[in-house]
Amino acid sequence: MAREIAESDWRLFRKLHAVALERFYARLLNEIEAASAAETGSHQRYLDICRIIERGNLELSVTFSDLRRSTALLRIVSLRDRALLTEDELSGFSQQVVEVVNSLVDGRPGQYPAPPGHGKRRR
Repeated sequence: MAREIAESDWRLFRKLHAVALERFYARLLNEIEAASAAETGSHQRYLDICRIIERGNLELSVTFSDLRRSTALLRIVSLRDRALLTEDELSGFSQQVVEVVNSLVDGRPGQYPAPPGHGKRRR
């Protein structure tokens, strides 16, 4: 498998990246809204919102950062795995990209790669 995707796939990915990012933020804000409206104490609601934001920041890093042609295929897999890319949108990519994405996503929901630099010790 080539490291970089075709130019036509790259152009489509860049267009869909913005659409998926909007979906991601809408989903995250809906979760925050639900946590805020929960019938728990203020402290618990605050902690729940903090957890949602922490998880969201991790997913944001894994899914939307390091935007290059050499990382685009991994980002497409991550978008599809998180249901931020529809089947119809995925079908706009080349057959090679669709096959790779489907083979990596099928049967593995929720198994995300670690973000760049995650787990490295800081000095």
